[in-house]
Amino acid sequence: MAAATTTDTVTITVNDIELQVPKGELIVESVKRLGLEIPIFCYHPRMKPVGMCRMCLVEVGFKQPDGSIRKMPKPQAGCTLGASDGMVIYTDTAEIHEDRKGVLEFLLINHPLDCPICDRGGECPLQNNTLAYGPSTSRFLEVKRHLPKAFPLSQYVTLDLERCIQCGRCVRFTEEISGDHQLAFRFRGAMMQPSTYQLTDFESKFSGNVIEICPVGALTSAKYRFRARPWDLETMPGICTLTPDGTNIYYDRRAGKLVRINGRTNESVNEEWTCDKTKFGAVPLYNSSDRLTTPHLRNGEGFEPASWSAAYHRIIESLGEGSSAMLLSPTLSNEAIFVAKELANQAFEGMKMDARGGYPSLEASDAPESALGIPGVGLSTAEIEDQSTLFVFSAHLADEQPMTYLRVRKAWLSKGAKVVVATSEPTEVEQFASVILRYQPGTAGALIAGLASIAKGGSASEVAQTTGVSEENLRAAVELLESGPWAGITTHRLLNESDGVKALHEFFRAASAGGGKASLLAPAANSQGAAILGVNSARTTEVLEQAANGQLKSLWLVGFDPLSETSDRSLAERALEAVDFLVVQHTHQCEAAAFASVILPMAMPAEAEGTYVSSERRLQYMGQCLTPPGDAKPAWRIFSELKLQAAGGTPLFNPKEIFQAIVRSTPEFDGLNYARLSGEGVRLGYPSLDTSGSEPTAQSEESNA
Repeated sequence: MAAATTTDTVTITVNDIELQVPKGELIVESVKRLGLEIPIFCYHPRMKPVGMCRMCLVEVGFKQPDGSIRKMPKPQAGCTLGASDGMVIYTDTAEIHEDRKGVLEFLLINHPLDCPICDRGGECPLQNNTLAYGPSTSRFLEVKRHLPKAFPLSQYVTLDLERCIQCGRCVRFTEEISGDHQLAFRFRGAMMQPSTYQLTDFESKFSGNVIEICPVGALTSAKYRFRARPWDLETMPGICTLTPDGTNIYYDRRAGKLVRINGRTNESVNEEWTCDKTKFGAVPLYNSSDRLTTPHLRNGEGFEPASWSAAYHRIIESLGEGSSAMLLSPTLSNEAIFVAKELANQAFEGMKMDARGGYPSLEASDAPESALGIPGVGLSTAEIEDQSTLFVFSAHLADEQPMTYLRVRKAWLSKGAKVVVATSEPTEVEQFASVILRYQPGTAGALIAGLASIAKGGSASEVAQTTGVSEENLRAAVELLESGPWAGITTHRLLNESDGVKALHEFFRAASAGGGKASLLAPAANSQGAAILGVNSARTTEVLEQAANGQLKSLWLVGFDPLSETSDRSLAERALEAVDFLVVQHTHQCEAAAFASVILPMAMPAEAEGTYVSSERRLQYMGQCLTPPGDAKPAWRIFSELKLQAAGGTPLFNPKEIFQAIVRSTPEFDGLNYARLSGEGVRLGYPSLDTSGSEPTAQSEESNA
């Protein structure tokens, strides 16, 4: 058992109330313990304090031996002042009220006061603080400054310079959190403004966050401008299914249409951040004019609208004869995948299934659990930032696992972690890595084995010759990794290497031998859930090859288009042309629909209730946030209705009942229910990423009480 850690505390007094707080804690955080508030603009709890806006001024004194209080001659910034023993804080005196009025009066000298047309109106900290603490009138009658309006920093972010109060939050975010350093302040005085270097596009993969943390309407969303007001919106909590991290978000809809996505705080997953794929990628998908809304049946060379009953009848009639297969998207919910498996087993015996999409995958026998007896996902996302040494291997984290990337960077910046990165191509992690191992493609396994050999006294020159990595960097990596336990992170991209499986095994062995942990992170929103539910009975490539060779009579595509989502388009085309009967169940009019015998309109993830298992094996629940268009139905309902008609039995009427059935039949979900998934969700144990043909044995980390 790890030794308990202790935190030094000090006694301070806030508005005549005595309390104990951690030594050095910022006063702006300490007062929150009493339910009090210090108004802020520049301060953000996830970034270093800078004291730029002076809105957080407080009176500060110290208790003297005789019991008196000696005050500092001037007010202090609560966002930069650390708590010390005997400190006395006043946040609500007449002097502080005057100071706050003065700060706001200066901030509003040049502010355009265009709240009625500003997108930030109604949820603006400047607006709120002015109403709560500001002056009723201004003494400044001079003409305000005028600067370019709606200047596009990028396709997503628009800058209104007149509104900027120079708090620096956006600049600091790019320096401290995302690490791309794309924004900086130009000029001085009243003309100081955030800008990209040489006025290039703001191309950060996390640019949407600066919109949310901007305390005024200076940075707004180009995709949301003038679309809605906060009081027009219906906001529902959900999770992102475009990335595998399980990022927590809010879906904002107006008049039934999705208009905006904002980050939602989950300390164990994304803190409060989002990537641009999450923030901006979903809105056009949900509102697309290509959404499928009605079932269609092939009629000669064309299609005609049909009822759901007619579509079901055609499917049952045609799929009941000959061999068949179902290829599912790894972004479907656990409930949809479970009922699909039940349908295949009970109504269409022998139907092959795969829910890995076009991503590379492992055989069950090659998974770290089966081959090595080592957990395949040894680290949670939150644990990453507490590691002293990290080894990122053959992964493009900013693209594949954006929230994991932010945690790795936080570990380096805030906790001083040393990072080793080994890839065959440049990645963002190299910007702060201590050692960079750029190996030749196809030599990933040789590199890991070579590092182990060098650690035992082997020749670095031979490894360098084989992998293309310099001897100096190889020795530096070995020295760093030998200094203590290290945590390893890799993704399914590694399996694209010619020796990917060998490299994966060597990587996990090396981490375990050094007393550390490693994680192989899954590629899609519910790849882990599909594996746990055991639907991966055949590889997607094998299914397509069998279809192309005439060995399959029927094929069912569920949210998956092999023409655009697999690397071999020619094989996909031959497969779709060769099958006698093709069902395309999708959310959008995809390319594969042109080959279909039956087209079924399916709801998108946020339009249906369900659960998902993220790449760190965290099970999370998402309620229905939006309404499906037209006659589109959730995937679980389509499968359930078909199962009732084809096989009979007692139907499962809603996702909650389906989840209860999953819990009864799947050890991984033992003891869980929707209520227990509220908040941060539940991180599951660590069975194989590809459990076809094997029995998962690890249990949930949560107790079953």
